[in-house]
Amino acid sequence: MKKQLQKGSKKLLNAWAFYDWANSVYALTIASSIFPLFYANLFDTKEQLVAAFGFEMKQTVLISIVTAFTFLIVAILSPILSGIADYVGNKKSFMKFFCYLGSIGCIGLYFFSIEFIHIGILFYFMGLLGYWGSLVFYNSYLPDIAYPEQQDNISAKGFSWGYIGSVLLLVLNLAMVMFPSFFGFDISILEEISLDGTEAEIAVATEQAKNLASFKAMKISFITVGLWWALFSQYTFYHLPKGTSKGKKVTKAIVFNGFRELRSVWNDLKSNLRLKRYLTAFFVFSMAVQTIMLMAVYFGEKEILWTSDDQKTTGLIGSILIIQLVAVLGAFLTSKMSEKYGNIKALIIINFIWMGLCFYAYFMKTPVQFYIAATLVGFVMGGVQSLGRSTYSKFLPETEDTTSYFSFYDVAEKIGIVIGMSIFAIVDQSRSMRDAILFLFVFFLIGIILLFRVPENQS
Repeated sequence: MKKQLQKGSKKLLNAWAFYDWANSVYALTIASSIFPLFYANLFDTKEQLVAAFGFEMKQTVLISIVTAFTFLIVAILSPILSGIADYVGNKKSFMKFFCYLGSIGCIGLYFFSIEFIHIGILFYFMGLLGYWGSLVFYNSYLPDIAYPEQQDNISAKGFSWGYIGSVLLLVLNLAMVMFPSFFGFDISILEEISLDGTEAEIAVATEQAKNLASFKAMKISFITVGLWWALFSQYTFYHLPKGTSKGKKVTKAIVFNGFRELRSVWNDLKSNLRLKRYLTAFFVFSMAVQTIMLMAVYFGEKEILWTSDDQKTTGLIGSILIIQLVAVLGAFLTSKMSEKYGNIKALIIINFIWMGLCFYAYFMKTPVQFYIAATLVGFVMGGVQSLGRSTYSKFLPETEDTTSYFSFYDVAEKIGIVIGMSIFAIVDQSRSMRDAILFLFVFFLIGIILLFRVPENQS
């Protein structure tokens, strides 16, 4: 029988953080880089509308709507499932379920096409639901496996490992896309050009062959993400405690325990002013952060003036690599800044930077300007994610019911994303993506004001 590791032990902390290594490839390859490029290549022009669910809409609006809907489902499901997990004591089983659901969704994106858009959207939905659904239970483990003084550092380590691992796979995927023939992707389309074809015809055929092979490489990259996620998560699942088994069976009466627990947490917040005000601020600024991160590459693909398709592909994926590498440093610098100035002051500084980035993005047009923005985003992205999670964990009252509190945290985050993505889609459809990005600065401004109202100590 496997011996359960003690809370705070280095091996247990590392096993928990290693799940970031496993699942962050989804956030990088699917959500942030390869899939947005793949999706854009499905259409003949940037202006081409897509027909889905009985409507015609902009390409980016469809993704925004499906993403918002997925987060709404997560927000509804997470309290139900976390309530069951807390009642039965098997939250690791739920974490596994969502992990494998997401992995299958990633692999299924191989079949994504305009002709069968609804099937493709289903796999996209599964991947997104699996990623965020598993994080509900993953995040709830943090106070279970780490003491308060360890949580900032191990949270930052998790994000940093996630950035490093996902970059490694993305580099491989990028190489496959940029040099498809080296990896054995078929370029037999060249055989259709007669030997006496003109130089121009051969050049066009060569470009078509490479684009087709690169497109196939993108599809294969989705399979590599699904396999990476499922396989590397096994180390985490092996060492994480299953939970306190209570020997209870699930009945209809406890299905909605999660909502009752959320209401209980909401009532508890009335007597915990610091946690209540922090969670309100987090709800506001997180909706803007997540919306930007989910739509950044779509923005770069549509709004930046790339000179060629090759430059666009290299530039967009290169900018994502910049973000990931800089984010490793950003996460640790933020951790150090929080040690010196406190978590709230550090978050205020980060939100000011995010607000400035919204204005900068509205005016940027060239690839160089996009790279500068990517660098700045990298510094604040890792910081706001790791610090946001660990600050909430540190502000929690003494309780064994961490799953319910983190379920409340995740529901607040997901509802915020639903609102953020919905507003983004509305502004994008009626005006432009530039106006949608600019509008998000309002949420950072409100978030900063709310953070100033968070008391330093629990009253």
